[in-house]
Amino acid sequence: MSKTALDKDLKRVSGLNAAGSDLSRKLAAPGLALVFVLGVAVWASLSVAQGPSTTIIVIGAVISAYMALNVGANDVANNMGPAVGSRALTMVGALVIAAIFEASGALLAGGDVVNTVARDLLTTTDMTGTTFVMVMMAALLASALWVNLATYIGAPVSTTHAVVGGVVGAGVAAAGFGIANWSVLLTISLSWVLSPVLGGIFAAALLAVIRRTITTRLDKISAARVWVPIFVAVMTGIFAMYLATKGLSRIWKPGPVVTLALGLGFGALGWIVAMPIVRRQSLRMENRKKHVAALFRLPLIVSAALLSFAHGANDVANAVGPFAAVVTTLGSGHSQAADIALPFWVMAIGALGISLGLALFGPRLIRTVGEQITKLNEIRAYCAALSAAVTVLVASALGMPVSSTHIAVGAVFGVGFLREFISRRDMEFSSVPVNARFVDAGQLNATPEEALSRARKTERRLLVRRQQVFGIAAAWVVTVPASAALSALLYFALDLFVA
Repeated sequence: MSKTALDKDLKRVSGLNAAGSDLSRKLAAPGLALVFVLGVAVWASLSVAQGPSTTIIVIGAVISAYMALNVGANDVANNMGPAVGSRALTMVGALVIAAIFEASGALLAGGDVVNTVARDLLTTTDMTGTTFVMVMMAALLASALWVNLATYIGAPVSTTHAVVGGVVGAGVAAAGFGIANWSVLLTISLSWVLSPVLGGIFAAALLAVIRRTITTRLDKISAARVWVPIFVAVMTGIFAMYLATKGLSRIWKPGPVVTLALGLGFGALGWIVAMPIVRRQSLRMENRKKHVAALFRLPLIVSAALLSFAHGANDVANAVGPFAAVVTTLGSGHSQAADIALPFWVMAIGALGISLGLALFGPRLIRTVGEQITKLNEIRAYCAALSAAVTVLVASALGMPVSSTHIAVGAVFGVGFLREFISRRDMEFSSVPVNARFVDAGQLNATPEEALSRARKTERRLLVRRQQVFGIAAAWVVTVPASAALSALLYFALDLFVA
């Protein structure tokens, strides 16, 4: 009896230890995030001259750090999700690469879209400096809260749209509907539909080309030796143009001719480098689709890293843009500053916060994008990553504002739906007897058992999870109105507190 009692006591102690360890792991990430936010508060207080506005700047820095953590937790999944889902990268490898390239893009070429937020979305001529500061603070906090909620439920949303909704909601609460530039908002709304559709079309088209040139050929190895270097050249050229026009826009803005020349030059360089590498790798491969897909692994990793760099360069302003507007306004004394600056210490908050948020909270959204929408291999993930860059380039040339989040997720949907279409078509063809394949399949008599078996096969051919499609689409639709409503409520609360 004593031995039995001792065993029970040991089991209780072991259970308590396991529960304690599990609780410690769950609290570690929020604890590190809290330490970062407190560190940012101290950093902000030391980075600005002491005065009446110091407290406001410190509070704004804390909110901005919170937003940066959420941008890292949610947005970066779009770049690394396909690489992790295809098993080209481990989760740890993806987090390390994304953190390095996101921070590098933000610090070296951080894009300044603050003027778009302050000047294009709102007409601030009749708004006092104090009111403008409250609008920006409310917008930043509201967008951070909304992105945090989306991350918690596992929905990849556009932080750009969250910030836009927050700015417009607080602006309307402060000065009425006439302050919003509704034509700009209409254009942004159209991008909700255009972004995922364009991303899906480009990704599906690229996958169809790869199927036709490589994976459906009898001699896949020989076809891969010819075509994989060509696809690498296309990727290299496109990303050279992508980085020149988007990722490096803060430090260099080349014209169309120079951009095209860069694309052609780097494309040729990519082809020259890829030729011997692909040939050497293919010598040890079997003539199977799974083996040929491995040739796309390195291009996929490179594309994911470059997407992270460009994302950090462009979207760091989503995390710190409104805060930079607050700092500039408090420094100038009015809301109509000619240019809203993005100081290095402010940009560093965004860069570090995005990287830390990715490392602490990013894996959940990375799995959603990479694994829970549709099954990805190296080829499909490569198509999704490359189509994201192509879509942004085309949209930029046409002057359309698009969301990198919507494009990336739409690209994953595109390859999934194409696979589903091809799979169901092949299943229907193979289910018809050989001697009857030139007869309308609908005219063939089938027993109830055969009909049930065919229905079950068709159900299994739904290669895109509909629940994820509807859930993500719903989150996209409500992002702007939800962040706008929340921002308006926060503005009213701030206004009562200040009054």
